[in-house]
Amino acid sequence: MDYDVIIIGAGPGGIFSAYELTKLRPDLKIAIFEAGNTLEKRKCPIDGEMITKCINCKTCSIMNGFGGAGAFSDGKYNITNEFGGTLHEFIGKDKAIDLMKYVDTINAAHGGAKTKLYSTASSGLKRQCLQNGLHLLDASVRHLGTDINYEVLTNLYNELKDKVEIFFLTPVREVKIIDGGYAVVTDKGEYTGVKCIVSVGRSGSKWMEKVCEDLNIKTLSNRVDIGVRVELPAEVFSHITDEVYESKIVYKTEKYQDLVRTFCMNPKGAVVNENTNGIVTVNGHSYEDPANQTENTNFALLVSKHFTEPFKDSNGYGESIAKLSNMLGGGVIVQRFGDLIRGQRSTDKRIAKAFITPTLKATPGDLSLVMPKRILDGIIEMIYALDKIAPGTANDDTLLYGVEVKFYNMEVAIDSNLETEHKGLFVIGDGSGVTHSLSHASASGVYVARYIAETKV
Repeated sequence: MDYDVIIIGAGPGGIFSAYELTKLRPDLKIAIFEAGNTLEKRKCPIDGEMITKCINCKTCSIMNGFGGAGAFSDGKYNITNEFGGTLHEFIGKDKAIDLMKYVDTINAAHGGAKTKLYSTASSGLKRQCLQNGLHLLDASVRHLGTDINYEVLTNLYNELKDKVEIFFLTPVREVKIIDGGYAVVTDKGEYTGVKCIVSVGRSGSKWMEKVCEDLNIKTLSNRVDIGVRVELPAEVFSHITDEVYESKIVYKTEKYQDLVRTFCMNPKGAVVNENTNGIVTVNGHSYEDPANQTENTNFALLVSKHFTEPFKDSNGYGESIAKLSNMLGGGVIVQRFGDLIRGQRSTDKRIAKAFITPTLKATPGDLSLVMPKRILDGIIEMIYALDKIAPGTANDDTLLYGVEVKFYNMEVAIDSNLETEHKGLFVIGDGSGVTHSLSHASASGVYVARYIAETKV
C-alpha cells in the first residue's frame, strides 16, 4: 500500500482527521487528496468591476481547496447538539459536545484565542422569543470571523504540510475496493491505502452519490433548505448580536405550520455569492477586524423541505429554484421587503433610494417569480415575527437576496464508528449527510481519527 490512511477532501473533517492522526500516530503514512487549491491560491476572480458574475472556473475557489467551503465563511463554530447535524445520534450527545469543545481548543491554539466565545445560556432573549411565538436554540459559539478563520487554517496547514502528503488540484475520480484496502483513481495516477476517510463536503454531493452507487452503499434522501438572505442596518439586531452573536431562532408559521429559521447571522458583515456545481446562490460573511466591517447585518431565513416517496431528489428541487433565479437575474436577485409586500419588482432606482447600502451587487427583481408561494409566505410571516423582538426588521428598505439554498448530501449508511459496511472506509463531515456545520464536521474527523489510531493499520 502507498499509504496507511488516505483522506479525500481537505475541508474541516479531513483537516481534523489528519491533525489528530499525526498527534496520536505519527508513524502512519497519510495522504490527502483535494480537488481545489492551496489556501493562499484560492482566489475568486469576481472583483465587482471587471468581473461581476461567476465565470464557472474549473474548480471553484470559494467552495474547494484547503479549508473546504468553510474557509471563506465567517468561521462560526457552534458547540451544540440542537442544530448543525445529527452526529450525536451516532456517537452520543456527551461525546459529540466533548469533541466540539476539543476542536475549539485546537482553533484557539492556532490563532483563535483572541476571539470571543458567546453563549445563549443566560440570555434574556430566550424569554423574549417565547413571548412572541419564537424559539431560541441553545448554543455556545466561537466566532472566528473570515479573517481569523483564514489565520487558523494557515497555521493548521503549516503544521500538517510536513507530516502529511497533500495532493492539491487532484480530484478523485473513483474509489475502488482492493485486496487489503482501497484505491483512489486520479488524473495523476492511482494511489492505494489501508484505510480511506471520505470528507468531500456539500460540494461533493453528486460525487458522493456516485461512489455510494458504485460501492453499493445504502443512502437515504435528505432535506434541502430554501430561503433568502436578509440584510438590514446593524443597529436593528445589535441588542441581540452584541449579546449572543449567532442566534438560531425558529418560528412555526400559522398558515402551513412550517418551520422557518434564522441561519448564519453576520453582524456588520457582507452578503456574498456562492457557487455550487455551477449554480450561483447567496451567502454571508463577517469579520473580526473592525476595518473590514460594514454598517449592515445579514442572516438567512430558511425553510426546510423533506420529501417522501416517490420523489427523492431534494437537492435537484433546490437546484431548479436556484437556476430560475439565475435565469431571471443572471445570478442573485435582490428585492426590498416593501416592494415584495406590494407585489412589485425592485429596480435600481428603488434600491438607490433605500436607507441602506447593499453589500452585494445583485440584480433588482421580484422574488415572487422565483420562490414557491408556500416558502415565500413562510419567510414573510417570519419577518413580521422577528420585527416584534427586533423592531425594524419588517421595514420597507430591508433587503432580501435570493435564493439561498443549503444542499445536504443524502445520508450515507454508516455505523457508530462512522464506518460504512466496507471495513476501513469511513464517511465524515457534511459529505456524509450527518453533519451540517464546521464544528460537527471537525468533530467527526477527530472521532474517526481516534478510532483508527486505536486499531492496527
